[in-house]
Amino acid sequence: MMNAAIQTRIAQLQIVKAKVLAALRKGENYELKTELNSEYKERRKEAVRRVIANMTVGKDVSGLFTDVLKNMHTDDLESKKLIYLYLINYAKTQPDLVILAINTFVKDAEDSNPLIRALAIRTMGCLQVQEVLDYLCDPLRKCLSDSNPYVRKTAVLCVAKVYDLNRGIADENGFVEAVRNALGDVNMMVVSNAMSALAEMNSMGGDVWRLEPHIVSRLLTAVNECVEWGQIAILEALIEYEPRDEKEAENICERLLPRLQHANGSVVLTTVRLLLKYERYVKRADLLAQFAKKMVPPLITLLSSEPEIQFVALRNINIILQRRPRLLSKEIRVFFCKYNDPIYVKYEKVEVLVRICSERNSEPLLNELKEYAKEVDVDFVSCAVNAIGRLAIRFEAAAERAIAVLEELVQMKVDYCVQTCVVVLCDILRRYPGRFEAVVTTLCEHADYINAPEARAAYLWALGEYSEHIPSVASLLGAAVDSLLEEEDACVQLALVNACVKYFLKQPQRAQALVLRALQTASEKCANPDVRDRAYIYWRLLSADPSAARTVVLAEKPPVRPENSSLPEPLLEELVNELGCVSSVLQQPARQFVYARAERAGVPRGDAATTADYGTQAAVDTTPGADAAEGEPELLISF
Repeated sequence: MMNAAIQTRIAQLQIVKAKVLAALRKGENYELKTELNSEYKERRKEAVRRVIANMTVGKDVSGLFTDVLKNMHTDDLESKKLIYLYLINYAKTQPDLVILAINTFVKDAEDSNPLIRALAIRTMGCLQVQEVLDYLCDPLRKCLSDSNPYVRKTAVLCVAKVYDLNRGIADENGFVEAVRNALGDVNMMVVSNAMSALAEMNSMGGDVWRLEPHIVSRLLTAVNECVEWGQIAILEALIEYEPRDEKEAENICERLLPRLQHANGSVVLTTVRLLLKYERYVKRADLLAQFAKKMVPPLITLLSSEPEIQFVALRNINIILQRRPRLLSKEIRVFFCKYNDPIYVKYEKVEVLVRICSERNSEPLLNELKEYAKEVDVDFVSCAVNAIGRLAIRFEAAAERAIAVLEELVQMKVDYCVQTCVVVLCDILRRYPGRFEAVVTTLCEHADYINAPEARAAYLWALGEYSEHIPSVASLLGAAVDSLLEEEDACVQLALVNACVKYFLKQPQRAQALVLRALQTASEKCANPDVRDRAYIYWRLLSADPSAARTVVLAEKPPVRPENSSLPEPLLEELVNELGCVSSVLQQPARQFVYARAERAGVPRGDAATTADYGTQAAVDTTPGADAAEGEPELLISF
């Protein structure tokens, strides 16, 4: 009874709470409505600010549409900007009411203040309402030939929005041709915006413009006088241009070199992308060496930026090094990790260090990686130890030093470090068979610290493979057989059975009792069917033909080959052409997660987030809205 009464009371309180919240919401909008219609200018301005603040946090203030429209007739630039922002956000839900604002837009488009003229034409383009187009054409035509460059550069971008909404109107009114003509404007910001607008219209599927040699020369001149965003737009457009001959490619590269000194990382990476593209047409070795020398300092400078920019730079440098492996071979110390680097930057630095390492500088890098392996972050320690193993497998001259470093790390008896070291040491032993057998003794001395399944499997493999060099192998394997059924991982059980059989085939007299016990336990008591099957096969093979068993089990195995961490060539070429973009950070082409490019490339949307064509897996989930909360408000402005 008491519980039922409490639940009833809680339900009543929740109903009261809902009514109070509804009343408060209603009261807030009512208050804003009153303020928007106030006779005092400052109160109306403050009310507009509050409306935009509510809209920004996701509250529905569409009911105030007509009241906000009444405040459009103002000379205050701040209020006008806020009201126009409100109109952009709610234009699609209130298309009929937007028409009421047309007269004010047209009037503002002829205002004496160029900021207001530009604001009006930009807002009309952003409304994306079909009914507004008929009223937009005349103001847009005037703004395209306006005397003020700020208005002109805003108008050319508006043409792209009109083209997206209705291509017929854009062509009939000559807007597209006006944007083409704007490439010859005296103001370079107008030129860069015209370039962006034409590229955007081309990406919509229209063939409205193509780069010609005289236009390229004009753009290369304009890029020196634009702000950074204009430079990026022009450089991005030049990616699509194919030079006519080697001389033109050399000229373009030489005119691009000053952009490498820019402070903006995106300008630098886009310029590097262009140099990598056009150097394919250059045959002179001295020029190629000059271009490479010029690219190094700006890439290194990016590593002194914020950690996020460092990460982007390192991901792009990784791609560049796959195209030009020796580009940064003399700058290895620049990529050494700092104590305050975020972990994601450290991972990328280690990857770059392994890629640019050579036999000449392998020893200082091994010493540096040894210090990383002494840190407290488990994952980073594993990354550093694996990097040591990759260097040893890749460079035979570095193998001995790498073995010494790994033995020193094992002797530190740090549990998580020992596990990775054991696996890496066994890989090195497989890479160089018949060498470094003494390291197995070190593993045996630290067997108590080897407890991870992968590490135990590697350790047992070493015991079986080098049993003739280990005096205490019988006791070590015997203790492992006693705990065979306690092993939870099948790979450890399989490794133990293999090791016992190898030991028997190498020393039959000493290992006969041990191998019988191991095979009997594995075949009769083990729950894993794979382990039982392996034991049956060995039992029958040893019983029927020991020489055949020796041929099978002790057969010479191919050595471990150096890991190929490079991207497939087709994928690498795509990513080189997209340096500085999101795709270079994700290391998957833009056509696989940008729907417009995916549709042009014939990639179905359902497969857009995979890279199966290249034998790799996608690094992130690129499904739109995968992490968005249900009911989350849309962005205020669509760029």
